[in-house]
Amino acid sequence: MTLVVKVGGGAQIDLGAVCDDLASLVKEGQKIVLVHGGADEMNRIAAQLGHPPQFVTSPSGHVSRRTDKRTLEIFEMVYCGKVNKGIVERLQARGVNAVGLSGLDGCLLQGRRKTAIRIVEDSRVRILRDDYSGKVEHVNTGLLRLLLDADYLPVLTPPAISTDDEAINVDADRAAAAVAAALRAESLILLSNVPGLLQAFPDENSLVPTLKREQLDEAMALAQGRMKKKVMAAQEALEAGVAQVILGDARRANPIRAALTGAGTVIQ
Repeated sequence: MTLVVKVGGGAQIDLGAVCDDLASLVKEGQKIVLVHGGADEMNRIAAQLGHPPQFVTSPSGHVSRRTDKRTLEIFEMVYCGKVNKGIVERLQARGVNAVGLSGLDGCLLQGRRKTAIRIVEDSRVRILRDDYSGKVEHVNTGLLRLLLDADYLPVLTPPAISTDDEAINVDADRAAAAVAAALRAESLILLSNVPGLLQAFPDENSLVPTLKREQLDEAMALAQGRMKKKVMAAQEALEAGVAQVILGDARRANPIRAALTGAGTVIQ
């Protein structure tokens, strides 16, 4: 069976511990696909290049990155280059034959670009038509299985490719959910810089240890910031047949093993 792990790009994440755990599991024969983000590094470099990040809020309250053409160029440089190859380097140093790919490569992650997005600005709804974003609708499982069967560890990152052959920004948590569903993974683990879903954010003692699928609407009301996208990704994965999704802590030692033994928020 296959395990899909997504690690965020926020502050405090112990990427070394994540890679140590991945290497240990792979050496035990576990098939794993890693999906990663890189938001903090993207924000830092974009600001250095004179194009600081902008974020927009949908009418439903979801916050996402404003992705104009220049932002997309920086996104590709940071996610596909610095962050992706840095993770591959760490894994190779641990004896794991990792292969870094973006969603563009081999049409690995594909979906339609949104022709227009609705945002709320100054309490008014606006329409953006020059945003390069979308949602993963198709995963090239043939390519992933080819790599997994040859004992490679795929390290995947947005952007995806649109049905019109344009690069598009897609949410990495929801992309990981699409990959887990397409591969019929036994588990999807979403690692970030909090211990899981918190009943009273940011109080880490208020961790919600377990959730059932029918409680996810209630969980969405509790979720703050990026956690909303993780809950949405969990819902999409479960609806597509993934048995369990675990919201785990990437700041600790053995974060993947800990998640698999129930540390974090386990959603079934």
